Amino acid sequence: MASHVECRPLGVFECELCTLTAPYSYVGQKPPNTQSMVLLEESYVMKDPFTSDKDRFLVLGSCCSLCSRLVCVGPECSLFYSKRFCLPCVRENINAFPQEIRQDLEKRKAPSKRTPSQPGSRT
Repeated sequence: MASHVECRPLGVFECELCTLTAPYSYVGQKPPNTQSMVLLEESYVMKDPFTSDKDRFLVLGSCCSLCSRLVCVGPECSLFYSKRFCLPCVRENINAFPQEIRQDLEKRKAPSKRTPSQPGSRT
């Protein structure tokens, strides 16, 4: 019966940049029902709705380590480089990041090269 309580949402996560919303069931670094997994940041987590396996979960997002804005893990909103950073803070402090991060950010800004007739693929 305790596992039923763990699945109940604690609240609703909302990204402050893209307004993604999703119910979360845990906030922290060690999601319930995980043996030895520890997340690298305090994260908003939900049970994976695509499986009945209670050990599976999805990380929704976290707070930006600079401005404390709540952001999702989507590539349009944030990146993780030892800590979570929202993209506005990354852009404001771009010179503080290594070249690899700058290149990654440039790739994110680059327009898609596929034509409208080509379906997009999500990897």
